[in-house]
Amino acid sequence: MDDPEKLRALLDHAQDKIVVIDENGVYRYVNAAVERLLGYTTEEFVGTNTFEYMHPDDREDVREAFGRLLEGAVDDIETIEYRHQAKDGSWVWLESRVENHVDSTLGGYVVSSRDITDRKRAERRQRETEIRLEELAANTDDVLWTFSEDWSELLFVNDAFEDLWGMPVERVKADPTSFLDGIHPDDRDRVLEAMHQLSNGTPRTMEYRVNPEKGYRRWVWVQARPVAENGSVARIVGFARDVTDRRRRERQLQVMDNLLRHNLRNDMNVILGHAELARKRADGTVVEGMETILETGWKLLETAEKEREIVDVLVGVGDVGRVDLASTLRDKIEEFGAEMAPEATITADTPASAEVVSLPEIDRAIHELLENAIRHADGPPDIEAELHVESEDVILNVRDNASPIPRNEFEPLFGDEEPSDLYHGTGLGLWLVYWIVDLSEGTLDFEYVPDCGNCVTVRLPRAE
Repeated sequence: MDDPEKLRALLDHAQDKIVVIDENGVYRYVNAAVERLLGYTTEEFVGTNTFEYMHPDDREDVREAFGRLLEGAVDDIETIEYRHQAKDGSWVWLESRVENHVDSTLGGYVVSSRDITDRKRAERRQRETEIRLEELAANTDDVLWTFSEDWSELLFVNDAFEDLWGMPVERVKADPTSFLDGIHPDDRDRVLEAMHQLSNGTPRTMEYRVNPEKGYRRWVWVQARPVAENGSVARIVGFARDVTDRRRRERQLQVMDNLLRHNLRNDMNVILGHAELARKRADGTVVEGMETILETGWKLLETAEKEREIVDVLVGVGDVGRVDLASTLRDKIEEFGAEMAPEATITADTPASAEVVSLPEIDRAIHELLENAIRHADGPPDIEAELHVESEDVILNVRDNASPIPRNEFEPLFGDEEPSDLYHGTGLGLWLVYWIVDLSEGTLDFEYVPDCGNCVTVRLPRAE
Protein backbone atom coordinates (compact mmCIF):
# COMPACT_ATOMS: atom_id res chain seq x y z
CA MET A 1 0.00 0.00 0.00
CA ASP A 2 1.65 3.23 -1.24
CA ASP A 3 -0.65 5.79 0.46
CA PRO A 4 0.84 6.55 3.95
CA GLU A 5 -2.45 7.87 5.27
CA LYS A 6 -4.33 4.71 4.31
CA LEU A 7 -1.57 2.61 5.87
CA ARG A 8 -1.76 4.63 9.08
CA ALA A 9 -5.56 4.26 9.17
CA LEU A 10 -5.24 0.54 8.65
CA LEU A 11 -2.71 0.20 11.50
CA ASP A 12 -4.90 2.29 13.78
CA HIS A 13 -7.75 -0.20 13.30
CA ALA A 14 -5.56 -3.15 14.28
CA GLN A 15 -6.46 -4.89 17.55
CA ASP A 16 -2.81 -5.30 18.54
CA LYS A 17 -0.56 -2.52 19.76
CA ILE A 18 1.98 -1.93 16.97
CA VAL A 19 4.96 0.32 17.64
CA VAL A 20 8.39 1.13 16.27
CA ILE A 21 11.25 1.56 18.75
CA ASP A 22 14.90 2.40 18.23
CA GLU A 23 17.86 0.51 19.66
CA ASN A 24 17.44 2.33 23.00
CA GLY A 25 13.77 1.44 23.33
CA VAL A 26 12.42 4.89 22.46
CA TYR A 27 9.05 4.95 20.70
CA ARG A 28 9.23 6.32 17.13
CA TYR A 29 5.75 5.27 16.10
CA VAL A 30 2.64 4.05 17.99
CA ASN A 31 -0.71 3.01 16.53
CA ALA A 32 -4.06 3.98 18.00
CA ALA A 33 -4.47 0.62 19.79
CA VAL A 34 -2.26 1.99 22.56
CA GLU A 35 -5.15 4.17 23.74
CA ARG A 36 -7.61 1.29 23.62
CA LEU A 37 -5.31 -1.09 25.50
CA LEU A 38 -3.43 1.21 27.85
CA GLY A 39 -5.28 4.53 27.94
CA TYR A 40 -2.46 6.67 26.49
CA THR A 41 -2.72 8.83 23.40
CA THR A 42 -0.22 8.26 20.63
CA GLU A 43 1.20 11.71 21.27
CA GLU A 44 1.89 10.83 24.92
CA PHE A 45 3.78 7.72 23.91
CA VAL A 46 6.00 8.85 21.06
CA GLY A 47 9.40 9.94 22.32
CA THR A 48 9.17 8.05 25.62
CA ASN A 49 11.11 4.93 26.52
CA THR A 50 9.28 1.61 26.52
CA PHE A 51 11.23 0.26 29.53
CA GLU A 52 9.88 3.05 31.75
CA TYR A 53 6.39 1.51 31.53
CA MET A 54 7.40 -2.02 32.44
CA HIS A 55 6.90 -3.68 35.80
CA PRO A 56 10.14 -3.60 37.83
CA ASP A 57 10.07 -7.40 38.20
CA ASP A 58 9.89 -7.86 34.41
CA ARG A 59 12.08 -4.99 33.17
CA GLU A 60 15.46 -6.73 33.25
CA ASP A 61 14.13 -9.85 31.49
CA VAL A 62 12.80 -7.68 28.66
CA ARG A 63 16.07 -5.72 28.44
CA GLU A 64 18.01 -8.98 28.15
CA ALA A 65 15.68 -10.29 25.45
CA PHE A 66 15.96 -7.05 23.47
CA GLY A 67 19.73 -7.12 23.92
CA ARG A 68 19.92 -10.63 22.44
CA LEU A 69 17.94 -9.33 19.49
CA LEU A 70 20.30 -6.40 18.94
CA GLU A 71 23.32 -8.70 19.10
CA GLY A 72 21.82 -11.06 16.54
CA ALA A 73 21.81 -13.92 19.03
CA VAL A 74 18.17 -14.64 18.23
CA ASP A 75 16.93 -15.86 14.87
CA ASP A 76 14.05 -14.02 13.27
CA ILE A 77 11.65 -13.06 16.12
CA GLU A 78 11.85 -12.70 19.89
CA THR A 79 8.63 -13.20 21.90
CA ILE A 80 8.32 -12.17 25.53
CA GLU A 81 5.57 -11.67 28.11
CA TYR A 82 5.61 -8.83 30.65
CA ARG A 83 3.46 -6.35 32.56
CA HIS A 84 2.96 -2.87 31.12
CA GLN A 85 1.63 0.00 33.19
CA ALA A 86 -1.60 1.57 31.95
CA LYS A 87 -2.41 5.25 32.30
CA ASP A 88 -4.70 4.58 35.28
CA GLY A 89 -1.81 2.89 37.15
CA SER A 90 -3.00 -0.68 36.62
CA TRP A 91 -0.87 -3.39 35.04
CA VAL A 92 -1.70 -5.01 31.72
CA TRP A 93 -0.06 -8.25 30.63
CA LEU A 94 1.30 -8.01 27.07
CA GLU A 95 2.81 -10.58 24.75
CA SER A 96 5.23 -8.78 22.40
CA ARG A 97 6.92 -10.00 19.24
CA VAL A 98 10.01 -8.15 17.99
CA GLU A 99 11.67 -8.80 14.66
CA ASN A 100 15.47 -8.96 14.75
CA HIS A 101 16.12 -6.43 12.04
CA VAL A 102 15.58 -2.71 11.61
CA ASP A 103 12.98 -1.61 9.09
CA SER A 104 14.84 1.06 7.05
CA THR A 105 11.58 2.68 6.04
CA LEU A 106 10.26 3.00 9.59
CA GLY A 107 13.66 3.62 11.18
CA GLY A 108 13.47 1.11 14.01
CA TYR A 109 12.33 -2.25 15.27
CA VAL A 110 8.71 -3.24 14.77
CA VAL A 111 7.02 -4.55 17.91
CA SER A 112 3.48 -5.97 17.93
CA SER A 113 1.83 -6.56 21.29
CA ARG A 114 -1.47 -8.11 22.33
CA ASP A 115 -3.30 -8.05 25.65
CA ILE A 116 -2.99 -11.42 27.45
CA THR A 117 -4.24 -10.22 30.86
CA ASP A 118 -7.29 -12.49 30.84
CA ARG A 119 -5.17 -15.49 29.91
CA LYS A 120 -2.69 -14.71 32.69
CA ARG A 121 -5.50 -14.39 35.22
CA ALA A 122 -6.92 -17.73 34.11
CA GLU A 123 -3.45 -19.31 34.37
CA ARG A 124 -3.03 -17.88 37.85
CA ARG A 125 -6.42 -19.20 38.95
CA GLN A 126 -5.58 -22.58 37.49
CA ARG A 127 -2.23 -22.64 39.24
CA GLU A 128 -3.83 -21.64 42.55
CA THR A 129 -6.33 -24.46 42.09
CA GLU A 130 -3.51 -26.89 41.32
CA ILE A 131 -1.63 -25.78 44.44
CA ARG A 132 -4.72 -26.30 46.60
CA LEU A 133 -5.27 -29.72 45.06
CA GLU A 134 -1.61 -30.61 45.61
CA GLU A 135 -1.90 -29.52 49.26
CA LEU A 136 -5.08 -31.55 49.64
CA ALA A 137 -3.51 -34.63 48.06
CA ALA A 138 -0.41 -34.31 50.24
CA ASN A 139 -2.33 -33.86 53.51
CA THR A 140 -5.17 -36.36 53.18
CA ASP A 141 -5.10 -39.97 54.31
CA ASP A 142 -7.32 -40.88 51.35
CA VAL A 143 -5.69 -42.30 48.24
CA LEU A 144 -6.50 -40.05 45.28
CA TRP A 145 -5.88 -41.46 41.81
CA THR A 146 -6.49 -41.04 38.09
CA PHE A 147 -5.99 -43.73 35.45
CA SER A 148 -6.31 -43.72 31.69
CA GLU A 149 -9.55 -45.18 30.34
CA ASP A 150 -7.98 -48.62 29.76
CA TRP A 151 -5.96 -48.64 33.00
CA SER A 152 -2.69 -48.79 31.06
CA GLU A 153 -1.41 -45.46 32.41
CA LEU A 154 -1.43 -44.03 35.93
CA LEU A 155 -1.97 -40.30 35.50
CA PHE A 156 -1.90 -39.38 39.20
CA VAL A 157 -1.68 -40.94 42.65
CA ASN A 158 -0.78 -39.33 45.96
CA ASP A 159 1.64 -40.63 48.58
CA ALA A 160 -1.16 -41.99 50.81
CA PHE A 161 -1.22 -45.03 48.50
CA GLU A 162 2.04 -46.38 49.91
CA ASP A 163 0.87 -46.49 53.52
CA LEU A 164 -2.58 -47.91 52.79
CA TRP A 165 -1.65 -50.44 50.10
CA GLY A 166 1.76 -51.37 51.55
CA MET A 167 3.36 -50.90 48.13
CA PRO A 168 5.84 -48.26 46.83
CA VAL A 169 4.27 -45.52 44.72
CA GLU A 170 7.12 -45.94 42.22
CA ARG A 171 6.06 -49.52 41.55
CA VAL A 172 2.48 -48.65 40.59
CA LYS A 173 3.71 -45.72 38.51
CA ALA A 174 5.98 -48.06 36.57
CA ASP A 175 3.32 -50.79 36.27
CA PRO A 176 -0.16 -49.25 36.72
CA THR A 177 -2.06 -52.51 37.22
CA SER A 178 0.37 -53.72 39.89
CA PHE A 179 -1.97 -52.15 42.46
CA LEU A 180 -3.99 -55.36 42.03
CA ASP A 181 -1.16 -57.26 43.75
CA GLY A 182 -1.97 -55.31 46.91
CA ILE A 183 -5.61 -56.48 46.89
CA HIS A 184 -6.75 -59.64 48.67
CA PRO A 185 -6.81 -62.54 46.19
CA ASP A 186 -10.46 -63.26 47.05
CA ASP A 187 -11.43 -59.69 46.14
CA ARG A 188 -9.49 -59.24 42.89
CA ASP A 189 -12.12 -60.67 40.56
CA ARG A 190 -14.67 -58.18 41.89
CA VAL A 191 -12.19 -55.33 41.40
CA LEU A 192 -11.37 -56.45 37.85
CA GLU A 193 -15.08 -56.54 37.02
CA ALA A 194 -15.50 -53.04 38.47
CA MET A 195 -12.58 -51.80 36.37
CA HIS A 196 -14.24 -53.21 33.25
CA GLN A 197 -17.50 -51.46 34.11
CA LEU A 198 -15.73 -48.17 34.74
CA SER A 199 -13.99 -48.36 31.37
CA ASN A 200 -17.43 -48.82 29.83
CA GLY A 201 -18.77 -45.70 31.55
CA THR A 202 -20.39 -47.05 34.74
CA PRO A 203 -19.47 -45.46 38.12
CA ARG A 204 -18.66 -47.94 40.90
CA THR A 205 -18.51 -47.96 44.69
CA MET A 206 -17.11 -50.95 46.54
CA GLU A 207 -15.12 -52.18 49.53
CA TYR A 208 -12.28 -54.66 49.56
CA ARG A 209 -9.16 -55.71 51.49
CA VAL A 210 -5.65 -54.48 50.76
CA ASN A 211 -2.06 -54.48 52.07
CA PRO A 212 -0.34 -57.90 51.97
CA GLU A 213 2.24 -56.63 54.47
CA LYS A 214 -0.54 -56.48 57.08
CA GLY A 215 -2.16 -59.73 56.00
CA TYR A 216 -4.77 -57.92 53.88
CA ARG A 217 -6.42 -56.70 57.07
CA ARG A 218 -6.91 -53.16 55.75
CA TRP A 219 -10.37 -52.48 54.34
CA VAL A 220 -10.83 -49.68 51.83
CA TRP A 221 -13.96 -47.97 50.58
CA VAL A 222 -13.49 -46.99 46.94
CA GLN A 223 -15.55 -44.60 44.85
CA ALA A 224 -14.65 -44.24 41.19
CA ARG A 225 -16.25 -42.70 38.14
CA PRO A 226 -15.40 -42.38 34.46
CA VAL A 227 -14.70 -38.95 32.95
CA ALA A 228 -16.09 -38.61 29.43
CA GLU A 229 -14.80 -36.38 26.67
CA ASN A 230 -16.47 -36.16 23.26
CA GLY A 231 -18.87 -38.92 24.17
CA SER A 232 -16.30 -41.53 25.23
CA VAL A 233 -14.43 -42.38 28.46
CA ALA A 234 -11.16 -40.45 28.61
CA ARG A 235 -9.95 -41.38 32.11
CA ILE A 236 -11.02 -42.91 35.44
CA VAL A 237 -10.85 -40.89 38.66
CA GLY A 238 -11.48 -42.01 42.20
CA PHE A 239 -10.38 -42.29 45.80
CA ALA A 240 -9.85 -45.03 48.37
CA ARG A 241 -10.49 -44.49 52.08
CA ASP A 242 -9.32 -46.64 54.97
CA VAL A 243 -12.47 -48.01 56.66
CA THR A 244 -10.75 -50.73 58.68
CA ASP A 245 -11.90 -49.29 62.00
CA ARG A 246 -15.48 -49.03 60.76
CA ARG A 247 -15.47 -52.64 59.53
CA ARG A 248 -13.98 -53.76 62.83
CA ARG A 249 -16.68 -51.95 64.80
CA GLU A 250 -19.39 -53.44 62.61
CA ARG A 251 -18.03 -56.93 63.19
CA GLN A 252 -17.77 -56.31 66.92
CA LEU A 253 -21.35 -55.09 67.07
CA GLN A 254 -22.52 -58.16 65.15
CA VAL A 255 -20.88 -60.45 67.69
CA MET A 256 -22.23 -58.48 70.65
CA ASP A 257 -25.70 -58.46 69.10
CA ASN A 258 -25.47 -62.22 68.67
CA LEU A 259 -24.48 -62.56 72.28
CA LEU A 260 -27.39 -60.49 73.53
CA ARG A 261 -29.93 -62.23 71.30
CA HIS A 262 -28.81 -65.76 72.18
CA ASN A 263 -26.79 -66.15 75.37
CA LEU A 264 -28.67 -63.79 77.63
CA ARG A 265 -32.06 -64.85 76.28
CA ASN A 266 -31.28 -68.57 76.49
CA ASP A 267 -29.80 -68.35 79.99
CA MET A 268 -32.76 -66.37 81.23
CA ASN A 269 -35.10 -69.02 79.76
CA VAL A 270 -33.24 -71.67 81.79
CA ILE A 271 -33.55 -69.61 84.95
CA LEU A 272 -37.24 -68.91 84.46
CA GLY A 273 -37.98 -72.50 83.49
CA HIS A 274 -36.36 -74.00 86.58
CA ALA A 275 -37.89 -71.38 88.80
CA GLU A 276 -41.33 -72.32 87.51
CA LEU A 277 -40.64 -76.04 88.07
CA ALA A 278 -39.42 -75.35 91.59
CA ARG A 279 -42.56 -73.38 92.36
CA LYS A 280 -44.87 -76.10 91.08
CA ARG A 281 -43.17 -79.13 92.62
CA ALA A 282 -42.45 -77.82 96.08
CA ASP A 283 -40.76 -81.12 97.04
CA GLY A 284 -37.23 -82.48 97.28
CA THR A 285 -36.43 -81.67 93.71
CA VAL A 286 -36.64 -77.99 94.60
CA VAL A 287 -33.08 -78.09 95.85
CA GLU A 288 -31.80 -79.53 92.57
CA GLY A 289 -33.75 -76.99 90.55
CA MET A 290 -32.54 -74.12 92.65
CA GLU A 291 -28.93 -75.27 92.21
CA THR A 292 -29.40 -75.15 88.46
CA ILE A 293 -30.91 -71.67 88.78
CA LEU A 294 -27.96 -70.48 90.83
CA GLU A 295 -25.39 -72.00 88.47
CA THR A 296 -27.02 -70.52 85.40
CA GLY A 297 -27.48 -67.18 87.14
CA TRP A 298 -23.80 -66.98 88.01
CA LYS A 299 -22.91 -67.85 84.42
CA LEU A 300 -25.20 -65.08 83.28
CA LEU A 301 -23.58 -62.59 85.63
CA GLU A 302 -20.15 -63.67 84.49
CA THR A 303 -21.17 -63.22 80.86
CA ALA A 304 -22.55 -59.77 81.60
CA GLU A 305 -19.33 -58.79 83.38
CA LYS A 306 -17.19 -60.03 80.51
CA GLU A 307 -19.40 -58.17 78.07
CA ARG A 308 -18.89 -55.00 80.09
CA GLU A 309 -15.11 -55.42 79.91
CA ILE A 310 -15.28 -55.90 76.14
CA VAL A 311 -17.45 -52.82 75.70
CA ASP A 312 -15.04 -50.82 77.87
CA VAL A 313 -12.15 -51.85 75.63
CA LEU A 314 -14.00 -51.11 72.40
CA VAL A 315 -15.51 -47.81 73.48
CA GLY A 316 -12.49 -46.50 75.32
CA VAL A 317 -9.82 -47.37 72.77
CA GLY A 318 -6.84 -45.10 73.38
CA ASP A 319 -3.45 -44.73 71.85
CA VAL A 320 -0.96 -47.55 71.72
CA GLY A 321 2.27 -47.14 73.64
CA ARG A 322 5.38 -48.95 74.82
CA VAL A 323 4.71 -51.91 77.14
CA ASP A 324 7.27 -54.32 78.57
CA LEU A 325 5.53 -57.61 77.80
CA ALA A 326 8.11 -59.66 79.69
CA SER A 327 7.55 -57.73 82.91
CA THR A 328 3.77 -57.82 82.44
CA LEU A 329 3.77 -61.59 81.92
CA ARG A 330 5.92 -62.21 85.02
CA ASP A 331 3.61 -60.04 87.14
CA LYS A 332 0.52 -61.89 85.98
CA ILE A 333 2.06 -65.32 86.64
CA GLU A 334 3.03 -64.21 90.13
CA GLU A 335 -0.49 -62.90 90.71
CA PHE A 336 -2.10 -66.21 89.74
CA GLY A 337 0.40 -68.28 91.71
CA ALA A 338 0.07 -66.30 94.92
CA GLU A 339 -3.64 -65.53 95.08
CA MET A 340 -5.89 -66.76 92.28
CA ALA A 341 -4.76 -70.30 91.41
CA PRO A 342 -2.08 -71.60 93.76
CA GLU A 343 -2.85 -75.14 92.59
CA ALA A 344 -1.72 -74.29 89.02
CA THR A 345 1.77 -74.92 87.73
CA ILE A 346 2.81 -72.00 85.52
CA THR A 347 6.32 -71.88 84.08
CA ALA A 348 7.69 -69.03 82.01
CA ASP A 349 10.61 -68.54 79.67
CA THR A 350 11.08 -64.82 79.13
CA PRO A 351 13.91 -62.43 78.35
CA ALA A 352 14.73 -59.70 80.84
CA SER A 353 12.77 -57.22 78.74
CA ALA A 354 10.56 -57.38 75.65
CA GLU A 355 9.00 -54.04 74.78
CA VAL A 356 6.05 -53.96 72.40
CA VAL A 357 3.74 -51.32 70.97
CA SER A 358 0.23 -52.10 72.21
CA LEU A 359 -2.80 -50.89 74.10
CA PRO A 360 -2.29 -50.60 77.86
CA GLU A 361 -5.00 -53.28 78.21
CA ILE A 362 -2.61 -55.95 76.90
CA ASP A 363 -2.14 -57.01 80.54
CA ARG A 364 -5.87 -57.84 80.60
CA ALA A 365 -5.41 -60.06 77.55
CA ILE A 366 -2.58 -61.98 79.24
CA HIS A 367 -4.71 -62.35 82.36
CA GLU A 368 -7.52 -63.81 80.25
CA LEU A 369 -5.24 -66.30 78.48
CA LEU A 370 -3.86 -67.62 81.78
CA GLU A 371 -7.30 -67.74 83.40
CA ASN A 372 -8.78 -69.69 80.48
CA ALA A 373 -5.91 -72.17 80.55
CA ILE A 374 -6.40 -72.75 84.26
CA ARG A 375 -10.20 -72.97 84.14
CA HIS A 376 -10.40 -75.48 81.29
CA ALA A 377 -7.44 -77.68 82.23
CA ASP A 378 -7.89 -81.47 82.16
CA GLY A 379 -6.66 -82.18 85.65
CA PRO A 380 -4.26 -79.98 87.62
CA PRO A 381 -3.45 -76.93 85.45
CA ASP A 382 -0.03 -77.15 83.82
CA ILE A 383 0.76 -74.05 81.79
CA GLU A 384 3.86 -72.97 79.91
CA ALA A 385 4.40 -69.38 78.76
CA GLU A 386 7.20 -68.59 76.35
CA LEU A 387 8.22 -65.14 75.15
CA HIS A 388 10.80 -64.42 72.48
CA VAL A 389 11.84 -61.37 70.50
CA GLU A 390 12.23 -61.21 66.73
CA SER A 391 13.51 -58.37 64.55
CA GLU A 392 10.09 -56.74 64.12
CA ASP A 393 7.76 -58.64 66.48
CA VAL A 394 7.53 -60.04 69.97
CA ILE A 395 5.86 -63.46 70.20
CA LEU A 396 4.06 -64.91 73.23
CA ASN A 397 3.11 -68.59 73.28
CA VAL A 398 0.80 -69.89 76.02
CA ARG A 399 0.44 -73.70 76.17
CA ASP A 400 -2.05 -75.56 78.39
CA ASN A 401 -3.20 -79.08 79.16
CA ALA A 402 -6.84 -78.55 78.22
CA SER A 403 -9.13 -80.06 75.62
CA PRO A 404 -9.18 -78.36 72.19
CA ILE A 405 -10.70 -74.91 72.16
CA PRO A 406 -13.86 -75.20 70.03
CA ARG A 407 -13.19 -73.53 66.70
CA ASN A 408 -16.56 -71.82 66.74
CA GLU A 409 -15.35 -69.87 69.75
CA PHE A 410 -12.87 -67.88 67.70
CA GLU A 411 -13.45 -68.46 63.97
CA PRO A 412 -16.03 -65.64 63.58
CA LEU A 413 -13.36 -63.16 64.64
CA PHE A 414 -10.86 -64.41 62.08
CA GLY A 415 -11.46 -63.62 58.45
CA ASP A 416 -14.70 -61.88 57.63
CA GLU A 417 -17.43 -64.49 57.77
CA GLU A 418 -20.62 -63.43 59.48
CA PRO A 419 -21.60 -65.11 62.79
CA SER A 420 -24.38 -67.63 62.18
CA ASP A 421 -27.52 -67.87 64.25
CA LEU A 422 -26.19 -71.11 65.74
CA TYR A 423 -23.06 -69.37 66.99
CA HIS A 424 -23.53 -68.41 70.63
CA GLY A 425 -19.95 -67.43 71.43
CA THR A 426 -19.54 -68.61 75.02
CA GLY A 427 -15.82 -67.85 74.88
CA LEU A 428 -16.09 -64.14 75.57
CA GLY A 429 -12.66 -64.15 77.18
CA LEU A 430 -11.04 -65.13 73.89
CA TRP A 431 -12.98 -62.37 72.12
CA LEU A 432 -11.61 -59.88 74.62
CA VAL A 433 -8.07 -61.14 73.96
CA TYR A 434 -8.58 -60.94 70.21
CA TRP A 435 -9.83 -57.38 70.19
CA ILE A 436 -7.09 -56.09 72.48
CA VAL A 437 -4.44 -57.74 70.29
CA ASP A 438 -6.12 -56.67 67.05
CA LEU A 439 -6.42 -53.03 68.19
CA SER A 440 -2.71 -53.21 69.02
CA GLU A 441 -1.99 -54.12 65.36
CA GLY A 442 -1.07 -57.63 66.46
CA THR A 443 -2.27 -61.11 65.53
CA LEU A 444 -3.72 -64.03 67.48
CA ASP A 445 -3.46 -67.71 66.46
CA PHE A 446 -4.73 -70.98 67.93
CA GLU A 447 -3.29 -74.46 67.55
CA TYR A 448 -4.07 -77.77 69.22
CA VAL A 449 -1.45 -80.48 69.55
CA PRO A 450 -2.89 -83.91 70.44
CA ASP A 451 -1.82 -85.21 73.85
CA CYS A 452 -0.25 -81.82 74.59
CA GLY A 453 -2.98 -79.21 74.62
CA ASN A 454 -3.71 -75.82 73.13
CA CYS A 455 -1.11 -73.29 72.10
CA VAL A 456 -2.26 -69.67 71.80
CA THR A 457 0.19 -67.38 70.00
CA VAL A 458 0.13 -63.61 70.36
CA ARG A 459 2.32 -61.60 67.96
CA LEU A 460 2.77 -57.89 68.69
CA PRO A 461 4.85 -55.16 67.02
CA ARG A 462 8.21 -54.73 68.68
CA ALA A 463 8.93 -51.25 70.03
CA GLU A 464 11.85 -49.52 68.30
